[in-house]
Amino acid sequence: MASHMPVKKLSIELFLQQASHIPVIDVRSPSEFLLAHIPGAFSIPLFSDEERKIVGTAYKQQSREHAIKYGVQFFGPKMKGIIEEAEQIFKILKIKNSEVRSVALHCWRGGMRSSAVAWLLDLYGFNVCLLEGGYKAYRNWVLQQFEKDYDLRIIGGYTGSGKTPVIHQLKFLGQQTIDLEAIANHKGSAFGALGQPAQPRSEMFENLLAKELSLFSDEEKSIWIEDESQRIGVLNIPLMFWKTMRTKPVYFINIPFEERLIYITQEYGCYEKEKIAEAIVRIEKRLGPLETKMALAFLEEDNLDECFRILLTYYDKYYTRALYNRENIEELLNKIPCLSVDAISNTEKILSCETVPS
Repeated sequence: MASHMPVKKLSIELFLQQASHIPVIDVRSPSEFLLAHIPGAFSIPLFSDEERKIVGTAYKQQSREHAIKYGVQFFGPKMKGIIEEAEQIFKILKIKNSEVRSVALHCWRGGMRSSAVAWLLDLYGFNVCLLEGGYKAYRNWVLQQFEKDYDLRIIGGYTGSGKTPVIHQLKFLGQQTIDLEAIANHKGSAFGALGQPAQPRSEMFENLLAKELSLFSDEEKSIWIEDESQRIGVLNIPLMFWKTMRTKPVYFINIPFEERLIYITQEYGCYEKEKIAEAIVRIEKRLGPLETKMALAFLEEDNLDECFRILLTYYDKYYTRALYNRENIEELLNKIPCLSVDAISNTEKILSCETVPS
C-alpha cells in the first residue's frame, strides 16, 4: 500500500520545485485560466465563470456563510467529475505508477477553492500540496524574475541577419539561450506574425519568460538572447528585463545588405501577397507614402527583390537608431564581420570573439 501524505501548504519556491516533476492543477475559473496560468498547468475549474460570480457576489453582499453554501451547492454535483479529471491527467502524462498520485494544486489566493478540491483529492487518495498564496503569489514570483541582473549576451544584427538561427545554434552547442520570438509567437517586425500561431496574452508571455529564466542553473555561463525592441508584435518585453538587456554586450553579426536581402526574400516571399501587402500598409506612416506605394507596386508585379529592398532599407535605418540609442554603446558593441547568413559559421565567429567569456 502506497504511503499517503497529508495536504501540505508550500511556499512558491517549494511549490515550483514540486511542479517540475508532478502535475499542477489550476482550479480557478475557465476565464482566469485562459488569461494566463502557470506553464504546463492543467485546468480543473471548481466553478464556472458564472458560478464564481454568484459566489463572489454572495460573499460581498451577504456573508461568508452564504457564499460557502452556494459554493457547496455547485461543488457537490462536480465531485466525481473532478476526481475523474485528475485521474485522466495521469493517463495523459502516461504516469504508470498510479498508486502514488501526487498533484500540486492552486487557486487565485490559496483560499477556499483550492482547499475544497485539495480536501476531495486527499480524501480519494491523492498526495496533494497547495500553493500558499495561490496564483497571486506565483505572479509576484514572476515579476521578481525580471528584476535580476542576468549575465546576458545580446545577438545583434540588421533584419535578415539570421539572428534566430544563431540562437538555435548556440543552444545546440550547449549554451544557455532564450528565444524571445518563439515565446512571443512573433518574429518582431511588421511581418513577424506571418506563419505564426496567435500570440499569448501579455500575462502569459511574462509567465513563459519567467519560467525560461528560472531554468538556468549555471550562473557561470552567460545567457544568449536576441536584440529586440521592447515591443514584439502586440506584446511588451517586461520593462525591467528589457532595461537589463540594454546594458549588456551586443555581438553584432555584420552581414552585407545583398546577402540579407536574399535571406529575407526567401524567408517571407513564400507568404500570400495579400498578407505581405497588409504588413506593408501597417508601417506606411513610418515607411513613407512614396516608399509604401513603390513597395506595393513591386509586390503586385511579383518583383519581391525590389519590394523587400525598400523594406530592408527602412528596417536598417530603424535598427541603427535603436542600436545606438543606448548608453555606453561604444563599450558594449562588438561588430563581427560575416560573409553570409550562415548560422554555423557565424556562431563560431561569435564564440571565438575575444571578449566572450570562456
